[in-house]
Amino acid sequence: MQEETVQPQKKDAEKTGEKALEELLAEAQAKIEQQRDSMMRAVADAENARKRAQAEAASARKYALEQFAEGLLPVMDSLEAALKTGDTSGVELTLKQLGSALEKSSIRAIEPKPGERFDPHRHQAMAAVEAEANPNTIVSVLQKGYALHDRVLRPALVTIAKAVEKGDANPISDTDLD
Repeated sequence: MQEETVQPQKKDAEKTGEKALEELLAEAQAKIEQQRDSMMRAVADAENARKRAQAEAASARKYALEQFAEGLLPVMDSLEAALKTGDTSGVELTLKQLGSALEKSSIRAIEPKPGERFDPHRHQAMAAVEAEANPNTIVSVLQKGYALHDRVLRPALVTIAKAVEKGDANPISDTDLD
């Protein structure tokens, strides 16, 4: 008889163990579902942030020149008015307006002076002429250049000096080498 009483106790213990395991399994599945939900929300937030950043970058590229264009509109109006009236005196005022608009947009002129050292990053040599000036210095400016902040939009077109060749020297000689 004792064996019969032991058996039901084992079954009760197994049932209690099964309930505990089922509860643990249910808790684990709930945690997994909660973590999965958190992960999905984080992925969605990251995707939304990426899309928002792309939209903002596209908008910035599209309207980057808006302020610059607004500064040039008065210049355009002044040029049209000067052409309609045939009065060329307004051209000087228009040039000042244009210079002001460029300055407000951080566009500045590159105007090298004669005798200044040639800088290939800011100047473009159009010709090299024999001159009494030091070699690789600017002799004249053909067209001024422009820079936006530190970036060269158009280099200044210049003529540079090259060393004066001595006509009576032997071109094959090793003398007078620098």
